[in-house]
Amino acid sequence: MNDKELLQEVMQRAQMWLDGNYDAETKDAVRKLMSAEDKTELIESFYKNLEFGTGGLRGIMGVGTNRMNIYTVGSATQGLSNYLKKQFAGLPQISVCIGHDCRNNSRKFAEISADIFSANGIKVYLFEDLRPTPEMSFAIRHLGCQSGIILTASHNPKEYNGYKAYWNDGAQMIAPHDTAVIAEVNRIQSVDDIKFEGNKALIKIIGEEIDKLYIEKIKTLTLSPDSIARHKDMKIVYTPIHGTGVRIIPRCLKEFGFTNIIPVPEQNVVSGDFPTVVSPNPEEPAALSMAVAKARETDADIVMASDPDSDRLGIAVKNDAGEWVLCNGNQTCVLFTYYILRRWKELGRLTGKEFCVKTIVTTEVMKDVADKMGVEIFDCYTGFKWIAAIIRELEGKRKYIGGGEESYGYLAEDFVRDKDAVSACALMAEITAWAKDNGKTLFELLQDIYVEVGFGKEKGISVVRKGKSGAEEIQQMMRDYRANPPKEIAGSRVAVVKDYQTLTATETATGKTSKLDFPCTSNVLQFFTEDGTKISVRPSGTEPKIKFYIEVRGTMHSRADYAAADKAASEKIDAVRASLGV
Repeated sequence: MNDKELLQEVMQRAQMWLDGNYDAETKDAVRKLMSAEDKTELIESFYKNLEFGTGGLRGIMGVGTNRMNIYTVGSATQGLSNYLKKQFAGLPQISVCIGHDCRNNSRKFAEISADIFSANGIKVYLFEDLRPTPEMSFAIRHLGCQSGIILTASHNPKEYNGYKAYWNDGAQMIAPHDTAVIAEVNRIQSVDDIKFEGNKALIKIIGEEIDKLYIEKIKTLTLSPDSIARHKDMKIVYTPIHGTGVRIIPRCLKEFGFTNIIPVPEQNVVSGDFPTVVSPNPEEPAALSMAVAKARETDADIVMASDPDSDRLGIAVKNDAGEWVLCNGNQTCVLFTYYILRRWKELGRLTGKEFCVKTIVTTEVMKDVADKMGVEIFDCYTGFKWIAAIIRELEGKRKYIGGGEESYGYLAEDFVRDKDAVSACALMAEITAWAKDNGKTLFELLQDIYVEVGFGKEKGISVVRKGKSGAEEIQQMMRDYRANPPKEIAGSRVAVVKDYQTLTATETATGKTSKLDFPCTSNVLQFFTEDGTKISVRPSGTEPKIKFYIEVRGTMHSRADYAAADKAASEKIDAVRASLGV
């Protein structure tokens, strides 16, 4: 399709919004786009439908078929309602739970979704105000709901919003429900198919009663109450980065026994504009800069930050020179895994039936820790729905005691089925207290883990390609890597290539292939070199990016070796980047 044909099709799509039963404000905005001399924004808004993918919706807010607005949210909710009514036709009352974060329009979208569900005869439990994503997952399970949604775009910039859909186990949907819901959403061909007139009798507002139950369950995760008691006044700097953790995470820390939680007042302001940061992402150093400044000012023991929907945790710690450094998601996963498994072992709780889970792009050090402790660890695809799927598969047979992913997500419990920064903050504070009890800083604990099981350093690189042309470029990059996989990377021969789209692992020396045991295919490639380097490549499922995950390995014999091991690993990562051209 050439540019002229594309514009003609877009104009026709936009005209349908002017002719349909859309509100006056929406129509005015559409007219403005249609009459603008530069048609770029019109094309981006209408060139396709915002896809209800396997995790739901995520996109820039605005008018149009490719934007987050009351009509795209309405279509998603109507499609999900239709599916629930088919799946649970025998139930006397289908119910759903709805939560939302601090983003602009999140409350509006949540209330409109509540109206649509209720108009379809579905009972709605609607949180009174913003709440963390993991609490919504908890509420689905506690209330016995068949589904749930949360309005959030997680850590995306302020222009975005999103809609994540969950099944009755409190996890994001996987097959067959994900694709079946997508099919129902795609059947909504007109705004007239959406039932916007709600039934208030079917909408129940929830809040404090769920908060209490959720926090009480999190308190059962504590493994070192004596350490907390001895270090209850240690200095914890915490920032919610304007999001949903603002009240519940300090409250949870206090309920755990910590008394000295230091806020970052400017970032306690709840705002979908995220006024103090460019991006509200705890993976970005800039997002933690104010908290780190507060830690220097107060001589704190740890810095913790959660993203807007409080499912991701970022931390900063003091290194051996007294400087504040950020830990990446892999390092926090290693700290959580080591602490939980070691304490379970020391407390005599390990029976041989426990297990952990990590994603395929997460550090192999996590596996080394589990192996050392004699606990099985499973690999799964990126995204917590896959960790939740393994928990569900083994439920009643084995005991889940932790899982995480490199993108700053960890889950220590099975009463939530998504990554949880609320419980993660409480446990990370406990780990800090336990380390102090053992005469160590958190940084020294991490060093000691590397001495015990082997050193690893990771680097994530995202190449952004926006819009229609960007999406096409990303797909072409994946095709090129498949057609011509690298033979060596940074001077080390590629030994194994794993292609999750064909579910095959290929030994490059012999050409021998074996089958990968995964539940479905995924557009991911991995290259393993002879020197232990692992490179994973995949398009992002939620953002206009292609992601590269690089992990290199090394050895440490003592804490004194850390600087040299880190420097060598950084040089190796630079060489890998040069080889890949990223």
